[in-house]
Amino acid sequence: MADVDLEKIVSLCKRRGFVFPNSEIYGGLQGFYDYGPLGTLMKNNIKNIWRKWMAEHDNVYEIDGDIITHPRVWEASGHIQNFKEPLVECKSCHKRFSMEKLEEQGIHKCPECEGKLTEPKNFSILVEAQVGVVEGDKKTVYLRGEACQTIYLDYENVLQSMHLKFPFGICQIGKAFRNEITSKQFLFRLREFEQWDLQWFTKPEEMEKWFEYWKEGRMDFYKNLINKKDKIRFYQHPADKLAFYAKKAFDIQYEAPWGWSEWEGIHWRSDYDLTQHGKFAGKDFTYTDPETGEKYLPNIVETSGGVDRTFLYLLFDAYQEEENRIVLQLNPRIAPYQLAVFPLLKNKPELVAKAKEIYASLRQNFSTAYDERGNIGKRYYAQDEIGTPWCLTVDFQSLQDGTVTIRDRDSMKQERVALDKVIEYIDKGLH
Repeated sequence: MADVDLEKIVSLCKRRGFVFPNSEIYGGLQGFYDYGPLGTLMKNNIKNIWRKWMAEHDNVYEIDGDIITHPRVWEASGHIQNFKEPLVECKSCHKRFSMEKLEEQGIHKCPECEGKLTEPKNFSILVEAQVGVVEGDKKTVYLRGEACQTIYLDYENVLQSMHLKFPFGICQIGKAFRNEITSKQFLFRLREFEQWDLQWFTKPEEMEKWFEYWKEGRMDFYKNLINKKDKIRFYQHPADKLAFYAKKAFDIQYEAPWGWSEWEGIHWRSDYDLTQHGKFAGKDFTYTDPETGEKYLPNIVETSGGVDRTFLYLLFDAYQEEENRIVLQLNPRIAPYQLAVFPLLKNKPELVAKAKEIYASLRQNFSTAYDERGNIGKRYYAQDEIGTPWCLTVDFQSLQDGTVTIRDRDSMKQERVALDKVIEYIDKGLH
C-alpha cells in the first residue's frame, strides 16, 4: 500500500472529473480551480453533512450573505489596516511578517521555521472590485475576505426577526476571496475558496462552557468522516500569539503530506466583533434581557473551517493503492455516487433493459451511476477509484428470481439481495 502524495490526488481529480484547473485552455490561473461533475456531487454531500450536523443543534440558524459588503466592514474588521504594509511571506509555512520588523531584528529567514522569504510587497489581502455603471463614478468595494463578517452584520436582524434568546448561533457556508502571495498545494491555499462558519453568541460568563462544547463537537464531527483517526489533532495557539481579545484559540489539524496543517479554527472572539462594528456603524449592540433586565454585550465562540480543505483532506484520508486497483475509501455519505448499476453483459437487451429500469428507480433514493462499458471487472475498478461504496449487477438470475448481486467496495465481497430489499440494504450502509 503506497503512501498518498499530492501529485497522485491532483492526477486523480482531473482524470476522474473531480477538480479541474480554472481557465486551463488559457494556461490556467494560479489559486483557482473548478469542481467537475464528481467533485460537485462530493462537495455538495460534504456541505449537506455539515448543514445537517448544525441543524441537529438547538438555536442554530443558517444565513446566506452576499459576497460584496460595504467597504467600512473591512475597516471595522481590521483587514484594510493590517494588510497595507510591506510584507514578506515564508515559502514553506506561508506565514507573513512585517519587512520592517524583521529588518530591525536583522532576521533574513522565516522566524517560525527558517524557510526562505519572498520579496517584500505592499500586500493587501482583500480583492478589490468596483460597483456602479458610470466610469469615474464607481465605488471601490471588496470581495468578502472572510465569510464570517456577514454573520456579524446580520446578527441583530436574526436576533429580532427570529425572536431569539441567548445563547444562539448563526451559521453560514459562503465564498471568500484573498490575494494570497503564494497559492500552492492544490486546494489547500486558494484565492477563491469556500468557508463554513458558526458564530455562537452567548453571555460573557458562559464562554468557557460553550467554547469547550463547540471545540469537542467539531473534533467529533471530523473524526466521524475519516478513517485514519491518528491523522487529526488539536493544536493550541500559544498565549503570546493570541489576539488581544482572545482567551484561547485551537486549530483542528490534519497531517497532510507536507505536515500538520489547519483544518478548522475554534476561536474565543469575546465581544470584539460586535464592539468594532458598533463603533464603525454608530450602533450599540448591548442586549437587555427582557425578563431579568440584565444588560451585556454578547461574546462569540467561532468555529471556522474550509470546505475546499475538507474536500482535499478527505481525499488524502480515503486514497488507497492496492495490488490491482486504486480505491477511494470515502464515507458512503460523502462519495459522489452511493451506488452504481450494471448489466452483466451490454449485448443482452433483456439485461440492459432490466438494469436501466432498476437504475431509474434507485436514482430517486440515492446518487446512482449507470455503466455498461467494458467488462464487469473494469467497471468495478472504475467505481472503486471514484469511491462508490456499492455496485449492483443485473444478471440472468435477476430475470428469474428478482435478485441482484451487490458488491462492497472495501471488501470486494458480493452478496445476493432481493430487489425489494435493495433500498433497505443501502440505507443501512449509509447509517
